Amino acid sequence: MINRTLVRTKVIQTLFAYYKKEEQSPLMARKELLNSFSSTYSLYMMLLAFADELTTYADKQIEANKVRAAVTHQTYTPNRRFVNNRVAQHLFNNRRLRTYIEDQHLIWDTGMNAVESIYKQLVQSPFYAEYMQLEAPTYEDDKRIWRKIYSVLMPENPDLYSALDDLELALDFQGWTTEADMILTYIDKTIKRFNEKNGDNQPLLEMFNSEDELIFAKDLLHQTIAHATEYKTLIASSLLNWEAERIAYMDYIILITALTEIIHFNDIALEISMNEYIELAKEFSGEKSYIFINGILNKIVGDLKKENKIMKSIR
Repeated sequence: MINRTLVRTKVIQTLFAYYKKEEQSPLMARKELLNSFSSTYSLYMMLLAFADELTTYADKQIEANKVRAAVTHQTYTPNRRFVNNRVAQHLFNNRRLRTYIEDQHLIWDTGMNAVESIYKQLVQSPFYAEYMQLEAPTYEDDKRIWRKIYSVLMPENPDLYSALDDLELALDFQGWTTEADMILTYIDKTIKRFNEKNGDNQPLLEMFNSEDELIFAKDLLHQTIAHATEYKTLIASSLLNWEAERIAYMDYIILITALTEIIHFNDIALEISMNEYIELAKEFSGEKSYIFINGILNKIVGDLKKENKIMKSIR
């Protein structure tokens, strides 16, 4: 799940906080980085568990309708197609998901307003009406409605982000509201891979795409901290008609991290590193910072290549 693009994002966020805290040690920064990965994965698991919350809420609505019908002496025949959805059942019974939710004490108690809000959206949606009218939904039909919920309803629901903000504070996590859109796309991919034959043992995404991503994350953080002073000097010497003190704080963080990757990670192509950090500048720094960062990186890389200090060639 966590790929190198997300690793780079987490590293610069960790470094930003690290250099803002005068008493923080490299070991503490590494711990913060690993905690941020855990927070992201917990959000993935929490949003997967949302399927159970929404299904339970739908079941309660049926029971409430039964009571109202009995009181008013009306005939009520509930449609339990959504409540009996096999994808939701497979998620609820997934041992790995249940164990993680229980071990991390992840509960939706403070986020139930989002459950109610999304349910109201759901029952008014055309794809819900279509699903509920099917005589015998296939497993693909069961998957399709949940993929719609996660990819269409939830990203557009402000109550969800308000709930995640509250849950983030209550559960002592970080980055949930900013990462929710990305994680919802991962959940869509997860459900897309579900196979009815797997039953309650549907495969979930691992925290990292591979062990290499975790090693890369630790090394990138460590090497950047170790060489920060050296690279700041390199940046200052590359400025033309510009004072080092005027460089935005985040720009410095992005530049020293980019230089660390360019110089110390020979297996990563030069243009990949350059492009990745320019994109990060567009997302996290000033409106035109990416132009400045691109210019500085190109100048430094050009000078280092002339000195044979970088042997990478652009593919």
